[in-house]
Amino acid sequence: MSAALTFREATRTVARRELSERLRDRSFWFSTVITLVILGAVLFMPKLFGNDGTHKVAIADGIYKLSAAVNAQEQLLGITVEQHQYSSEARAKVAVEDGDLDAYIMKDKILVKEDLDDTLAAALQAAHRDVTATAQLRAKGLDLDEARAVQSVPPLAVDALDPPDPKAEQRGQVAFIGSIVLYGQIIGYCMWVAFGIVEEKASRVVELILSAINTKALLAGKILGIGLLGFLQLTLIAAFGLLLGNATGMLEVTPDLLVPVGFVLLWFVLGYAFYSAVFAASAARVSRQEELQNVIGPANMLIMVSFFATFYVNFNPDGLASRLLGVIPPFSALCAPVRMSRGSAPWWETGLALGLMLAAIAFLVVAGARIYEGAILRMGAKISLKDAWLGARRRPETAEEALSAG
Repeated sequence: MSAALTFREATRTVARRELSERLRDRSFWFSTVITLVILGAVLFMPKLFGNDGTHKVAIADGIYKLSAAVNAQEQLLGITVEQHQYSSEARAKVAVEDGDLDAYIMKDKILVKEDLDDTLAAALQAAHRDVTATAQLRAKGLDLDEARAVQSVPPLAVDALDPPDPKAEQRGQVAFIGSIVLYGQIIGYCMWVAFGIVEEKASRVVELILSAINTKALLAGKILGIGLLGFLQLTLIAAFGLLLGNATGMLEVTPDLLVPVGFVLLWFVLGYAFYSAVFAASAARVSRQEELQNVIGPANMLIMVSFFATFYVNFNPDGLASRLLGVIPPFSALCAPVRMSRGSAPWWETGLALGLMLAAIAFLVVAGARIYEGAILRMGAKISLKDAWLGARRRPETAEEALSAG
């Protein structure tokens, strides 16, 4: 008779089985491809349909001096204005109507399709004032060079005591996209844990498995194997996104940009550990797939609330609510990466968020393992949390021990 597996050996065996089975599952590869396609579309969409920061304008005949003034304002305001020429006013109006031009500057008005960008409006109005003032000075016979010298007042220098990080916005957006992907990863892989547990319980395969290993090793191996697959898939998605963004010019991949990717991967591990224990304990309480949605509903709701909270944190990273969402589990699993990547979270908030999440994980792993242990071999109607909790005390470690005791 072969020696019984140790806890570590049993956990490794179960994890290897889960990993190999999921890799052969078509749904894993299908979800991977779909996620990569969606991520590619997100990166390409601004390039195809959005404004890349360049403003396209045309200037009517007879006011060519406005062109140089626009160029001066372009440098002053730090924007990009692309000037086009059209053979007639009718063609320029068609270009505005079709969206090929942001503005067509006429002698007495600016023609736009719907509205005018505020920054572009400031540049065009300032250029118009300069050209008009110069023309009026010339008409009155004043010395233009002296008038311009009087008008050319250098702007006040801005000296910030706490200047913002110029790369914080880009890091925050990468982390925000990462948190959206993170939502799908956490809920998807936790559902795999739950479905696997109910499937094994309904088919009574779990009784055979537990005749060789104990419940804690089975649970640990299942969570570890599926979680490792999720981590590998998320790493693949992150690498694909960075390479595609760099190739299309949407991102400039630098060591600084790897920071939000690292935060997203870290919080996947923490978020998955938190929720997988909850999903596993919940799934062990039922014996049929039809009952699963009922017991995992509260956990699904928490993930959904955290997902929508991420949008709020992305637009209001420094608000009190965002600070709380970035610290308190389980919301921190999706919200913390955005604040941490932007540099909005001071070191003590980051430490507090990690500490609270680790404490919550430790509690849930212990409590979830006990509920799982007390419910996994009990068939029939849904088992209450109290019965599952108390059942773990008197239930033997393996099904084989249970039969011997009987």
